[in-house]
Amino acid sequence: MTSSANRLIYPATLAALSPSPPKPQISNQNLTLLHQQKNKRLQIRSDLSRRDVTSLLSLLSLVPSISQPAPATAFSIGICMLLAFALSILVIVLFLLHPNPNFGFLNCFVAGPKDWLKAQKRKASRFLLAPIDASRESLRSAYVLLTTSDYKYNDKDLEGVQRILRSASRDCVLQERNSFVEFQANTGVEVCTFQLIVNNASSLLDERDPVRLEAEDMLNDLISAFTNLNGLASKSDIQLASSRLMVADALKDTISVLNKFEQGVMACLEA
Repeated sequence: MTSSANRLIYPATLAALSPSPPKPQISNQNLTLLHQQKNKRLQIRSDLSRRDVTSLLSLLSLVPSISQPAPATAFSIGICMLLAFALSILVIVLFLLHPNPNFGFLNCFVAGPKDWLKAQKRKASRFLLAPIDASRESLRSAYVLLTTSDYKYNDKDLEGVQRILRSASRDCVLQERNSFVEFQANTGVEVCTFQLIVNNASSLLDERDPVRLEAEDMLNDLISAFTNLNGLASKSDIQLASSRLMVADALKDTISVLNKFEQGVMACLEA
């Protein structure tokens, strides 16, 4: 019995007493490499943290200067803006009361708004000159209609030409105005489109300015040309080639006068 127990215990005792397998040993060189790698990672993290903090502090230091100006600077800007606004109002009032001021040193201030207004007029010149261009196209279409060969003209064609010429004259011919336009003219309203164009283009010029006076003379010539043209067209027999030729020549003359008038208006805008 005892020998059997000894046989059972002995193997277990041997297993317990037997030495465990040896653990792998790390050499000093490997330990040194691991320690260097760990230090390097810590150094990188430390550098990144310092850079982030520095960038954040720099950004925060800029925020006050961006968000609001210094009190003294803001106050100065406000005062300057108020003074500039008050001076602009004064200059505009003086200019409206006296379009051609002679206020000595104030002329230098008035020159600013006048130059600005001139620049705005030049920018809008194509809109101001649009009625002139439309009248020129109407006159050309009437000229083409009257000079078309191998065409049998009738009274309707004459009415069409007269309607075109009436439209091209822009209510500047007294005899061609309808009752409503005539009523407006009698109440003091300017109805002649070409007169309105001259008034607008020369509004910044003196009444005795040579450029303005020349434009007004061209306007008178244009009104006379349209008056003669419309009168000739109303009395001519469009079925006769000679009558059509007379009206066509008058059309060419009117177009030439209209072109000169346009140049006079542009001269007013550039003066």
